[in-house]
Amino acid sequence: MTTAAISRLVGYSTQQVRDLERLGVIPSAERRANGYRRYHRAHLDALRAYRALAAAIGPVPARQLMPKLLSGSVEDAAEKIDDLHVAIARGRALVREALRGLDAILEDRTAVFNDRDAMTIGELASALGIRTSALRHWEAEGLVSPDRTTAARVRSYGARAISEARVVAALRVGGYPLPPISRILDQLRSRGLTAEARRLLDERLRELTRRSVALLDAAGHLHAILTGARTSDRMEVP
Repeated sequence: MTTAAISRLVGYSTQQVRDLERLGVIPSAERRANGYRRYHRAHLDALRAYRALAAAIGPVPARQLMPKLLSGSVEDAAEKIDDLHVAIARGRALVREALRGLDAILEDRTAVFNDRDAMTIGELASALGIRTSALRHWEAEGLVSPDRTTAARVRSYGARAISEARVVAALRVGGYPLPPISRILDQLRSRGLTAEARRLLDERLRELTRRSVALLDAAGHLHAILTGARTSDRMEVP
């Protein structure tokens, strides 16, 4: 295939294809005697794998990861893809925890919360997969309000604070800025409104599902490249 032909098949411009080749996202093209590039089935698979991977994790991380996937073993590639799936699954778990946190806030379970179940800042950060500095920042922004002991002024997170932190963590992982998250929490505290929070969290779940499916698509194309499942260079336009 010429550059123009393969560009049409993947929906990229000819310059984009050349740039991706230069960055090592796809293998180097064969050069004809006249200097023109010639692409084969493996190049098409690599471009489709990159496109799907970019949809799953973003264009910049995908450009950084693709050369490693192409140059490594099947085992290495499978491990990296597995790690990406784990990250998506972790995000999905956070969202579901946040949805449960919404219910906990509304039910106001603080009265029946056992003090022994309270968390330190380190324990809560570990449970949410974030740094303790993030919790301190959220506290400074008024998003999460831990209790403190009168003696050592040590942070202690009870039921409500844990639930609020779950909501904040899930929305932050989804890319939402702090101001709208703050508005949602204010609504929850004052009027018990959950519509906006649930909408954002549901959108996040749908986004994670879309990314997971895109990652499966990328894995299929990578499998074809790394295992040599497609041995013919003859192209068939889908």
